[in-house]
Amino acid sequence: MYKVTKYPHGTFNWADNTSTNAEAAKAFYMDLFGWGKIDEPLGGGMTYTMFQHEGEHAAGFAAMMPDMQAQGIPSHWTNYVSVDDVDAMVAPIRANGGTILVEPMDIFDSGRMLLLVDPTGAQLGLWQPKNHIGAGIVNTAGAMCWNELCTNDTEAAKTFYSAVLGWEFYGDEHYIHITNKGRNNGGMIKLDENFGEMPPCWMVYFHVADIDAGIERVQALGGSITVPKHAIPDGAWWAVAADPAGAHFYIMQRTTTEPWIE
Repeated sequence: MYKVTKYPHGTFNWADNTSTNAEAAKAFYMDLFGWGKIDEPLGGGMTYTMFQHEGEHAAGFAAMMPDMQAQGIPSHWTNYVSVDDVDAMVAPIRANGGTILVEPMDIFDSGRMLLLVDPTGAQLGLWQPKNHIGAGIVNTAGAMCWNELCTNDTEAAKTFYSAVLGWEFYGDEHYIHITNKGRNNGGMIKLDENFGEMPPCWMVYFHVADIDAGIERVQALGGSITVPKHAIPDGAWWAVAADPAGAHFYIMQRTTTEPWIE
């Protein structure tokens, strides 16, 4: 009930980590979530890792390229949305105030992608699947379960993503929910003084069976908890963690998990 074979256009489908300390970070995630891995060669001695969970692709991982490290780019997670035609997204992105950071490009026979920066400054990937649809499992312990935009301007973000991806929104000043074709598809929160100097960004959540055990494990493996656990009204718990290389992500203990229905 959590296995995925296809994603509707406009649905979050993948997240990958780009790390300044690949050896430590890769071991961290595999131990934290019980993931296996498949290392795929990229050429030039570089590899792209497909983390495995219950026999399915769960998330991606790669060492940061030397030129990116030289620019001082920190370790980070990138979130991706599945689209039917990446090239057709370029004009709407630009027409609605977005910027193309990486032009559409083929990733071997896996798919075609681009990276954009929305008008509020947050980076997002778009993915046109070929042989790789994205995560083959979601919403269960050890898998991606939510994606969230942290932004200074929720109204500008809503206008942009509604025009470009057709998303709809509901909620209040405390939290905005995103829906895509009637399906829950992540959330949006407004940055304020409680976030310090955090820039606009998309964040990924991974489901854990026990939040306290997850927090303890993050710390034991050399990561850190940057925002302590918080409860939300439905009884779930979340915390913000950082891996040993400094990439931030959420862990969440959910009371109910939404099955994947195709």
